[in-house]
Amino acid sequence: MHRRFSAPDIDFDAIRTELGVAEDYGDDALTEAHNATDRHAGDREDRTDLPFVTIDPPSSMDLDQAVHIARDGDDFIIDYAIADVAALIEPEGALDQESRRRGTTVYFPDGSVPLHPRELSEGAGSLLPDQIRPCVLWTIRVSAAGDPVQVKVRRAIVRSVAKLNYAGVAADAAAGTLHPSIAALPDFGELRARVALDRGAVDLNLPDQEVVRGDDGGWSVELAPRTPADGWNSQLSLLTGMCAGKIMADAGIGLLRTLPPGKAEAVDTLRTIAAALGVPWPDGHTPGRFLKGLAPEQPSTLALMNAATSLMRGADYLVLGRGADGALIDAVHGEPVSDEGTRHAAIAGQYAHVTAPLRRLGDRFATEVCLAVTAGAPVPDWVTRALPTLPKALRSADSLSSSADRLSVDLAESIVLEDQVGQRFSAVATRAAGEKRPAEVYIDTPAVIAPCEGTPEPGHRLDVVLSAADPVKRQVRFSPVTNP
Repeated sequence: MHRRFSAPDIDFDAIRTELGVAEDYGDDALTEAHNATDRHAGDREDRTDLPFVTIDPPSSMDLDQAVHIARDGDDFIIDYAIADVAALIEPEGALDQESRRRGTTVYFPDGSVPLHPRELSEGAGSLLPDQIRPCVLWTIRVSAAGDPVQVKVRRAIVRSVAKLNYAGVAADAAAGTLHPSIAALPDFGELRARVALDRGAVDLNLPDQEVVRGDDGGWSVELAPRTPADGWNSQLSLLTGMCAGKIMADAGIGLLRTLPPGKAEAVDTLRTIAAALGVPWPDGHTPGRFLKGLAPEQPSTLALMNAATSLMRGADYLVLGRGADGALIDAVHGEPVSDEGTRHAAIAGQYAHVTAPLRRLGDRFATEVCLAVTAGAPVPDWVTRALPTLPKALRSADSLSSSADRLSVDLAESIVLEDQVGQRFSAVATRAAGEKRPAEVYIDTPAVIAPCEGTPEPGHRLDVVLSAADPVKRQVRFSPVTNP
């Protein structure tokens, strides 16, 4: 008997209402978006000679980044154009204030609620193909060793010549037919990934659930596709964010994304779980290199990746300043900050968000700091006034975004599985039961992660029965099969 793992219709409106997310920007903000003009139109470098391309999901219209990569001997020359949102928004005006209230674009399976009105985020501010657009252009020379050796940041105008997507780029790379503007992207991406491991970076490869609408209009829960191109492209943003982080940390002003080092106990626990599962940890391997070497198809990998999330706790935002003695301080609390306190442990370096200003609030302000510092100019007053207020707004936005994603997946799981209660599934235990939480299992068809009764052993396969699927409570629960 064929088992159906889809739902003909799922209504996400209740979640939007519950979270207070709506496309109601107010008349004043909408008027500003409609009348947006480039405040720096007379002060831009013309780089429309470079054939930039964008790489995004096929349906995306809020295109923050466009790239051109060239080789110069053994070096890479990265030209990375970022939408210049700050040039289109009046500082401290109605649209600025509305974007600060929102903090982020919020994504739902049936569409997004943008940080900025679509007229700006999918129109005047977006790096759409065949359109001349204002941007902040980062030009970064990367040596054969994978290190950034020259960084230039300035305002420019650019023209994207093609809107590409991840699957298409991956297929073109495999076929040897990559667009000339990104022919060097695979080599660059793989080089930077190796350098990241050498630095001690950690990249978790946990299942990323996605609620998708099929060609028949029905909804299902699947693993989000991840191609090699996703990884190569992410290295562009990581490189730029690390350059931005260093610029601001050296200057003692700006907004960093931070993460404290994983606690020794968390690393010890990960080693203990690996040993219990019979997975060798090679001598001298950092946690990041150990995790990178795990076989994706092994059930033990899911448990180890899940356990490794304990290394990633405490991510935050840091507003940098300098004290009377010139030492770095947390400008919000006036407390000293060590060099380690300015770093992001998973990236293994200083890091800032600057590459998605259409979708994230903080990027606009961090970018303005980088432009001013590299030009030897004062950081604009409207930026310095805003910086201390941003961490609280960004934490709230991150929480909202996570809630929207989790609640949407929970609802879809429960509806898709509602008529499967009592059915048997093959699962992998990903988390042991704790004092106040149940164990957790993963099934791959549909792609569901949910609580499980009993004490299944993490990293091992087991058969489970779906014991509950409640769309009202948005809950799914499994129980181990006790009889073969």
